[in-house]
Amino acid sequence: MSAAREYGPDAQHEWPRPPQGGWTADDLDRLPNLPPHTELIDGNLVLMSAQTRFHSRTLRLLDNALLAQAPDHLDVDREMTVRLDDQNRPEPDIVVFRAEAATAPDQTWYAPEDVVLAVEVVSPDSRARDREVKPRKYAAAGVPHFWRVEKSNDLPVVYVYELDPATRSYAPVGIYHNRLKLSAPFPIDIDLTAIGRR
Repeated sequence: MSAAREYGPDAQHEWPRPPQGGWTADDLDRLPNLPPHTELIDGNLVLMSAQTRFHSRTLRLLDNALLAQAPDHLDVDREMTVRLDDQNRPEPDIVVFRAEAATAPDQTWYAPEDVVLAVEVVSPDSRARDREVKPRKYAAAGVPHFWRVEKSNDLPVVYVYELDPATRSYAPVGIYHNRLKLSAPFPIDIDLTAIGRR
């Protein structure tokens, strides 16, 4: 049984037509009927496909662990966009940010200077964006920490990167199987084999 449902637009559906120069970050909040989790990359709308159980369980594991371990001045959200510039508003799967940046219940994005960690869980349809495009953009915007999470033998493997401020690019810190134990951006200890536990 497929987890993704089959559907398509009906005869009356009209896709949004991009303005000359592409969409802007503000357009994400104004365009009607956009599917949930629509991103803006280089002025183009990127629609997300249905996610797998592995993706959902990995997000739950990391989200819960980061919330439990983050110091009081930091907070954690799932699937909130980061306004990198006027043409780019990607949506990390998890974002750790300065708690003071949460200003209103109807807020839809964070500024990159408030983001401490962006986490992307790689899906088949997001592989190139999560491995190449988004890390480059997060680094250029100054996000200090980035994790890319891949599936191996049905368990998450976390690729950890830290920003080199001189080059505005990410340097690899390590690849973590079974257990993720770090001292930055704060002390973190996550049992990655607990993905299926409740």
